[in-house]
Order: sequence, then C-alpha cells, then structure tokens
Amino acid sequence: MDLFSRKIVGWSMQPRMTKALVKDALEMALWRRCPEAGLLHHSDQGSQYASFDYQKVLADHNIQVSMSRTGNCYDNAVMESFFATLKTECVDRRYPTRDEARRCLFDYIEVWYNRSRRHSSLEYLSPNDYERLHYRDKISLH
Repeated sequence: MDLFSRKIVGWSMQPRMTKALVKDALEMALWRRCPEAGLLHHSDQGSQYASFDYQKVLADHNIQVSMSRTGNCYDNAVMESFFATLKTECVDRRYPTRDEARRCLFDYIEVWYNRSRRHSSLEYLSPNDYERLHYRDKISLH
C-alpha cells in the first residue's frame, strides 16, 4: 500500500505465506511505481520480510527499511485496517477454486478498492482519484 493515497500497488496470492509471496507483491509495486531511491518501506518483523531475498530487492532499489517492534500493532495500523476491510467486503465466504478466489481478489483491489472505494482520510475520494487530483494540481503549479 502506498500510504500517501492508500492505493494497493503490489499484491500476490499463494497457498502459503512465504518469502516468494511477499517478494512477488513487492516486485509488482516496484514495477508499477518505479520509486526513487530513499523510499521508506514499512513492514512487520515476519520472517518473509526479513528474508535475505526480500531484503536484497529492497537494497537493490535503495529502499529504506522500517520494521515494527515486536508486539507493536500501531505501526501497521493502516495495513491491518485494509486487511480487516478486505475480509469483510471480499473474503467473507469460501471459494470453490483458487482461481475464483484470485479473480475476486483482483476485482476487489484493482476494480473496486483502488478505483472506486472512498476513504475519509482522502477527502472521500478513491485512491486513484486522490492521486489524479494531487498530480493534476502539482502539474498546474509549474
């Protein structure tokens, strides 16, 4: 998630929580955003995020690492809120196949959440609209 706009910029789905899962999501986010050096990346201390492979991708892109202290849920509050919303609005049932679950997750994130779901923290705009407005205003200043 990009904390500026609350946009989900990288995600992945796998049968288990592995370092490949989080690395895939990170690589999607990097491909989409092409961040400048110095980006601050925050995660919890899960073994997937602390893995050599994951940390190497961050280092290779000159991304600054920030990890929550053990037991500190407040550092990850925005992501925890997203996951709670995702579970309530999308993952509220069993899916017959993983493919169907993946399609539902794609639709939720890419079609609904990023494009249409309004956020009080974003002046009741969707993440895409918030970014569009910000960059339009930024360009008009130049």
